[in-house]
Amino acid sequence: MPDKHLSSQFDSELNSVSARVMEMGGLVESEIRQAVYALSHFSLEAVEAVASIETRVNALEVEIDGELSSIIARRQPTARDLRLLLAFSKATANLERMGDEANKMARMVRSIIEGGAPRSLPSSDLRVAAELASGLLRKALDAFARLDVKMAVSILKEDDLIDQEFDGFVRKLVTYMMEDPRTISPSLDLLFLAKAIERIGDHSKNMAELVIYLVKGKDVRHTALDEIESAVL
Repeated sequence: MPDKHLSSQFDSELNSVSARVMEMGGLVESEIRQAVYALSHFSLEAVEAVASIETRVNALEVEIDGELSSIIARRQPTARDLRLLLAFSKATANLERMGDEANKMARMVRSIIEGGAPRSLPSSDLRVAAELASGLLRKALDAFARLDVKMAVSILKEDDLIDQEFDGFVRKLVTYMMEDPRTISPSLDLLFLAKAIERIGDHSKNMAELVIYLVKGKDVRHTALDEIESAVL
């Protein structure tokens, strides 16, 4: 991913970190898929798989942070290279938090299964949002690897779809709870699940903003989408 440097060793180190970030992204993507499967099939086996992957994700975060600290200490990078290294660090942090949200989803599914919650609750509605979030992460990783600004902007647009799914799902859950108070406890579990899915979309959006920052040198956080489009496309 990084451009070539005069120091081939430095270039190799940057490529190594980039590969590790992509590896971590692949693990988080797998973690989310398992969490979605657990939700779709009420599978305790998938819940356990999420926990196992989460351990590997956390270990990889620590390793990448160590590599980045070592590179910064030894290389004393220029402003341009420092921006790249900081982007790696922020991407890693966002990936780790996405893994946390997937793990939270798995814990909520376990709670629903063990609580014997009625299957009539609209858990299937969450799959649409969960699949959108998983696809958004995949695109974010691709945009980050390719430094693709157009794809990054498209991710910012798609995150709004997940937010709309979340809002609609919350309204539906409120209706269920009002009609049958016995559904309140499992409905709250589903609400936390939905919020975790929304947060995965938010972290993918953060990674897309990092791509724009890397390529254009513009910090577009907290900026309206139309302003971003006019500034970077």
